[in-house]
Amino acid sequence: MSRTQIKICGLKTREAIDAAAAAGATHVGLNLYAPSPRSVSVEDAANLRRAVPESVKAVLLLVDLKTDEATKAIAAIQPDIVQFHGSESPEQCAAIRNALGIPVWKAAGVKDSSSLEDAQRYVGAVDLILYDAPPGKLPGGQGIKLDWSLLAGYRHKAPWGLAGGLNEQNVGDAIRQTGAPLVDTSSGVESAPGVKDIDKIRAFCQAAREAREES
Repeated sequence: MSRTQIKICGLKTREAIDAAAAAGATHVGLNLYAPSPRSVSVEDAANLRRAVPESVKAVLLLVDLKTDEATKAIAAIQPDIVQFHGSESPEQCAAIRNALGIPVWKAAGVKDSSSLEDAQRYVGAVDLILYDAPPGKLPGGQGIKLDWSLLAGYRHKAPWGLAGGLNEQNVGDAIRQTGAPLVDTSSGVESAPGVKDIDKIRAFCQAAREAREES
């Protein structure tokens, strides 16, 4: 069975990027959403992106930016993947993907089977749907757990990943219950909002790898 991909999101320092890569993360996320405690400037994101090793994919998280602003940020940072985490429509996501030739992910808040089905409108418009807990004051990074039973046995129509309240204690159960091919965490590996904990990053990655090996 192929290994579970692991994304550590909301990284703000080179130390955290190095720790994620050393722990076995396959993706690291850089967040431009200013209200988030994990946000960085375009300039800082560009500098951090250059610190990402070639073996790890850099994911740029954008929330409801106008197309021209998003395009400028992507050009400055040169991520491997763009993740939209706001109210972007399938058409907007597809337009960026087609214009720039870059893989696009879309985070979708899921609270029930109806919202899970609604997320399927992004099939064909994006390269991966990231199922997250429903948005609250912020669109993500709040440590709110998604109801995994909604995804257990679900027949996915597109590549997908799982986010929403994942941490070192529960990521193994999440993988075993849903079969998630990719898991994504941010607040779950922090000692304080926006402050990544190196030991938690290491433990999260280890737990995710072990769960996939068991399943």
